[in-house]
Amino acid sequence: MAEPLLFFTGNSNPELAKEIASHLKARLGDATVTKFQNGETYARFNQSVRGKDIFILQSLCEPVNDNLMELLVLADAAKRSSAETINAVIPWYGYSLQDRQTQPREPITAKLVANLLQTAGINRILTMDLHVGQIQGFFDIPVDHVTAIPLFADYLKKQKLHNPVVVSPDAGGTKRARILAKELNAPIAMIDKRRPKPGEAEIMNVVGEVNGKTCIVVDDIVNSGSTLAPVSKALLARGATGIYICATHPILCGPAVQRLKETQAKEIVLTNTIPVSKEKRLPNVRILSVGKLLADAIQMMHAHKSLSDKFEQPLQ
Repeated sequence: MAEPLLFFTGNSNPELAKEIASHLKARLGDATVTKFQNGETYARFNQSVRGKDIFILQSLCEPVNDNLMELLVLADAAKRSSAETINAVIPWYGYSLQDRQTQPREPITAKLVANLLQTAGINRILTMDLHVGQIQGFFDIPVDHVTAIPLFADYLKKQKLHNPVVVSPDAGGTKRARILAKELNAPIAMIDKRRPKPGEAEIMNVVGEVNGKTCIVVDDIVNSGSTLAPVSKALLARGATGIYICATHPILCGPAVQRLKETQAKEIVLTNTIPVSKEKRLPNVRILSVGKLLADAIQMMHAHKSLSDKFEQPLQ
């Protein structure tokens, strides 16, 4: 029989870590992750990890650099403690929006983070709903990718929505929209938009029929919310009878909460890949947990089973 896996966490998402541990029927591993007085990150495993298959949960959310550094020093500590395999469970892969150069002399920071994680000694990555599929190619180690779409589909089926249509807020998200539409047996529509400058979105056209339909806008993240308000306005102007918003990663920075209010959405369905503080939880916000999904994936990885039969991967 395979040895029990060891599951540890940094400080980014402790509630999700506890839930995953509960699903795994395992105790959270004993590790110290803190800071020295000068601000440097410190980590130590308080139990032996020699020869073990260990999993470290850390979402690269705010404070992004602190959480990234915690993951790196935990991985380095595990490598120097002779862990057999170091698996990083990263529900939200921070810096993923910086996946290419949009102007001369810019970095590709998503690739830099991939290099750092590999240099720290991580052998395998488990993540969710990557912003773009090319990020998998930034790694020279296995990257397992799971999606929250089945969670959204199960939740929306229970709502018994009238005449639904799944809407992609941009051309790049159409594959994600098609997978959800297939689950719901619904048609799709797409928003043709442009960004006159960062943080702003201008809607050029709505491709597809939305008149008299309940529109389900599905995306991977809610960052500043700059897209969702104009998208909702455009859909309602074209006869949509209601708006539902589904997004995996609730970054919710800057004016995002105010912009979500402006969408007039009946429900905003998010997940807990990133903790959402009470002040950001609007009355129409619903948080679905990815704990069981990630726990199942971790168990399959530990047992050396294929994830492809259980988890679809809507990568662009």
